Amino acid sequence: MPELPEVQTTVNGLNKKVKGLKITGIWTDYGGSYHIGKDNIKDENFFKKFKKKVIGKKILNATRRAKNVLIHLSENQTILVHMKMTGHLMYGKYTFDKKAGKKGAWSANDEGPLKDPFNKFLHFVITLSNKKQLVLSDTRKFAKVTLIETADLNHSPHLKDIGPEIMTKDFNYSNFKDRLLNKPTGRIKNVLMDQSIIAGVGNIYSDEALWRSGIHPEEKIKNIPEAKLKLLFVETKKVLEKGIDFGGDSMSDYRNIDGERGEFQNHHMVYRRKGESCKKPGCKGKIIRKIVGGRSAHFCNTHQKLLVD
Repeated sequence: MPELPEVQTTVNGLNKKVKGLKITGIWTDYGGSYHIGKDNIKDENFFKKFKKKVIGKKILNATRRAKNVLIHLSENQTILVHMKMTGHLMYGKYTFDKKAGKKGAWSANDEGPLKDPFNKFLHFVITLSNKKQLVLSDTRKFAKVTLIETADLNHSPHLKDIGPEIMTKDFNYSNFKDRLLNKPTGRIKNVLMDQSIIAGVGNIYSDEALWRSGIHPEEKIKNIPEAKLKLLFVETKKVLEKGIDFGGDSMSDYRNIDGERGEFQNHHMVYRRKGESCKKPGCKGKIIRKIVGGRSAHFCNTHQKLLVD
């Protein structure tokens, strides 16, 4: 699932590519009886209202809230996109074939990254005033797209229960500690990924931050020494910044706005390195993988010791 760096990379791309353009057309092949009554475009009636409200609107800018992309439009409207497991937004010139499939299909015009096999599962398309398209590729069709009045964003059911942003200047160590201590007996791996506690951290970057801090993923919050907790705060911010600098992680499906792979997967210290030697200088440990609270955790069996069982 795209995490904070991947979502921020997408937002940065949107602000470069589509800011100031108007929406002239909307298409989707999402749907199905399961989604009837839902407040997103997978419900046919919601999509009809969505389409009517956004066509003709100007894209003012894009921002991020946790793992959500927020595309702000004129007249107090915001499109919220949660890319879920396999979704990613791209921009380019696409052609529609109305004879392909039940609802037709879109394909990229030019050879290059947009033709990447991971980029062909297009289920939501916005046509823009420059005749190009903003598209959502979503292999497993889990992504969410909805529309919210901009003034009501923070109170909407999609965002109201999300914790504070760790990357903001006013979020300090004291805030970090207080948030984690909302679940003092929780395992650090799971609490760090809990979006109601802190926004944006997921599987990849929690593994990397815990490895850098020398903390076992199953350690309970209350048992982590102050020095280690301070280090975790610093290293979590560092690894997220590094993820943004490298354009996100494309170990799986994620691609940026141009359909290109990010590079953070080339700099993993622990994630998906099961059985390999630990890269910490002087450490002779091996990387192991274990399921922690239903999620996979990768960690060193030597320098990330469990302090209290």
